[in-house]
Amino acid sequence: MRWSSQCAVGRSCPVLQPWLVGPSVEGAPASDAKPGTCPSPTDNAWVHMHLAWALLEADAAHLAVAFLVALQQNKQLIGDRGLLPCRAYLKSVQQYFREQGAWDAWSYAPTIIWLLDWSNMDFNLDLLALLGLGISSFVLITGCANMILMAALWGLYLSLVNVGQVWYSFGWESQLLETGFLGIFLCPWWTLSRLPRHTPTPWTVLWAFRWLIFRIMLGAGLIKIRGDQCWRDLTCLDFHYETQPVPSPLAYFLHRTPWWVHRFEALSNHFLELLVPFFLFLGRRMCILHGVLQILFQVVLILSGNLSFLNWLTIVPSLSCFDDASLGFLFPSGLAGLKDRALKLQDEEAQGAQSRPRHVGCAVRRVVNLSLGVLLAWLSVPVVLNLLSAKQVMNTTFGSLRIVNSYGAFGSITKERTEVILQGTASPNASAPDAVWEDYEFKCKPGDPWRRPCLITPYHYRLDWLMWFAAFQTYEHNEWILQLAGKLLVNDAQALSLLASNPFEGRPPPRWIRAEHWRYKFSLPGGKHAAEGKWWVRRRLGPYFPAVRLEDLEGYFREQD
Repeated sequence: MRWSSQCAVGRSCPVLQPWLVGPSVEGAPASDAKPGTCPSPTDNAWVHMHLAWALLEADAAHLAVAFLVALQQNKQLIGDRGLLPCRAYLKSVQQYFREQGAWDAWSYAPTIIWLLDWSNMDFNLDLLALLGLGISSFVLITGCANMILMAALWGLYLSLVNVGQVWYSFGWESQLLETGFLGIFLCPWWTLSRLPRHTPTPWTVLWAFRWLIFRIMLGAGLIKIRGDQCWRDLTCLDFHYETQPVPSPLAYFLHRTPWWVHRFEALSNHFLELLVPFFLFLGRRMCILHGVLQILFQVVLILSGNLSFLNWLTIVPSLSCFDDASLGFLFPSGLAGLKDRALKLQDEEAQGAQSRPRHVGCAVRRVVNLSLGVLLAWLSVPVVLNLLSAKQVMNTTFGSLRIVNSYGAFGSITKERTEVILQGTASPNASAPDAVWEDYEFKCKPGDPWRRPCLITPYHYRLDWLMWFAAFQTYEHNEWILQLAGKLLVNDAQALSLLASNPFEGRPPPRWIRAEHWRYKFSLPGGKHAAEGKWWVRRRLGPYFPAVRLEDLEGYFREQD
């Protein structure tokens, strides 16, 4: 069933295109392809043209954000004068593998930076970030990609993650790399087209995306059930909104909802993470329902917290649950629209204007897709074993290329929120009763009780997140915080760019820096503190690390060496 040429330009036609409605979608779809030839993207068997385009666009959008974050923060964190310089990290890797050889160091931390001149690491980091931002922006704006461009994006971001150390230790970094790796196989080899004529969307890749979202959700559900008792008695949401890493404005109000709402939320979480993932295997309608539920779930999480690009990124594999029949309404039918291009391709086929690809190219593509399936199956073995293990670990990668990984989130919930507040004073005597200590404010993490919680997702303030982890550890576990203190003692502009405000701006740097430990709670809406404009109520717990001068820190790091 095809439209005429008149129909292809959007004039009133009584029938829908097969690629739009999806023939025999409940079973195996029929194909018009001749034996021995590759199906084209517009054959009845291939009803995922727009889906492939949407997956690539979503991939490019997330990579663009990630490279933008890298461009704006990498120099401060891992650059030549960063808090944890990547040059020192790579040298330590070289030293560790000095007896095994260079290949072992490469395989442990695969990164393009091994090939570059280390004399100016800031330049190297900016170069990788700018290249990645440029390529991903091109794909996002034009909607065109090929395997070369997508492989370059994956390699560039892998190069940054593998030298990023603790700043890139989050589960969504591996998730972005896995998603980006799968995106490579949605594209033609080297041609650039929003709708490639001879590159139908491989079922191997579609099911790889579905396998990804299955592992993400089931892994998150299992780690909760096996982890904190509050997930089993449905009380975790009594604490989560207040104690999560970087709360959003909506979290302030969600925290005060009635107890039975929190019980319903926890129960719904278990339903969405432990039961709904199996909808993927129950036919087309249930698969689409899975996609709808998971996307709605991620939207709620986006509004209720600042989990970087994690929830936005989790929407990407959820899109693989749909086909063009379910996504068609999202695409305009105008002359310049993507839908019209697909219709024209199909109309050209009907008139014999489009030639079939050569059999050799078809065979190579099939071998590549089959090899991808075998590779993913092999790499999934430790991931499946981890899912089945009573000692399941979350956010773990089983290879330095991070192609197939283990995921999970909030296996345990902190019941109280503590914050590390950095303070400086110009007083020559830090112990003097009249010493005035002034707070440094971070970009988004709680500090000033009068400051409203921010909403910055999908952007990621890496330092703010690490400060949350540092608050329930000690500074000995996070020596980078002493590096930060040293930079604040000299008003280092690069380090200060990671903060929201510097109380010593335009003044000589502080003579002393200290870190104080505070307990934070949301103010009660309508209560006394809220009436004063406070979003938070805080109480001092004690010192996190004592007041230090620059010479104290120099002596400390000499002792550590």
